[in-house]
Amino acid sequence: MSDSAFPIDIRPAVLIVDDDRTSRMMLAELLQPDCRLLLAKDGPSALQRMLKEDVVLVLLDISMPGMDGYEVLRQIKANRRTADASIIFITSLTEETDEERGLLLGAVDYIFKPIRPAIVRARVRAHLRSALQQRELASLSARDGLTGLPNRRHFHEALDRACRHAARTGELMGLALIAIDHFGSYNDRYGQDAGDSALCQVARIVAGLGRRPHDLAARYGEDELALILQDTGEFAPRLERARQDVMDLCIPHAGSPTAPVLTISGGGVVARFPRSAPDVASLLRHADTLLARARQEGQNRLLTEALFVRA
Repeated sequence: MSDSAFPIDIRPAVLIVDDDRTSRMMLAELLQPDCRLLLAKDGPSALQRMLKEDVVLVLLDISMPGMDGYEVLRQIKANRRTADASIIFITSLTEETDEERGLLLGAVDYIFKPIRPAIVRARVRAHLRSALQQRELASLSARDGLTGLPNRRHFHEALDRACRHAARTGELMGLALIAIDHFGSYNDRYGQDAGDSALCQVARIVAGLGRRPHDLAARYGEDELALILQDTGEFAPRLERARQDVMDLCIPHAGSPTAPVLTISGGGVVARFPRSAPDVASLLRHADTLLARARQEGQNRLLTEALFVRA
């Protein structure tokens, strides 16, 4: 039986960075029961590994050829994609000034070589628990309390990342803003609890359109949801399927002049960006304009257009 501090299906990723193979393997053997281990022999390979993996904790040697541990830490913290990783220096540098420098740069701990296995494992476990708790708190603060979807602030951050990803790869990406038709009158007639339930059901349908890692559905407003889709070969048909699925819920809406059941309207944009300048603001404005048109033209409809942003 494993004596791991974490369930096997959610073991956090820990990256060991040391130019000495013996040190890497000793730490790996020590920590193997607790985490999913990644190994790197120098700074550049460590940074590349972190761009591909969700690394929670890094055990980092300072004295490495080429790029030392201090510079690796600086680059980790400077990159938004890796900045939340916790860093522990494990080093033979024992001067107080070396330790102070590492901690001031953002390391969470500083362990001297030769290591004491029980102490190292205890400290790593403690820092992993703390890092995972912080991530959980950050995740909760980024989510809408009713639907469980990412909130508007998190959506804007995700949209910026998705646009930059699309510009870098040359892929198409799609953005849709979706609103529940006559939602105010629905709440007035059926009550807030019924409105909350209806919104959650619609949110589940919209969230179900996502298939790829960068896809995301979010709560955008009181009656609005936002959707980001990557590689959108069937953008309009997928949105239309969501519109029909909402109607198929058969949620009565006697106060709606559009239909006897709850419906949605939306504006969707399929975009391709130049590598140099993904224009996030233009994408949002375009989707919002299409949503407004869909509402003006009778609601219960989804309008989509292509937007090719030129450099």
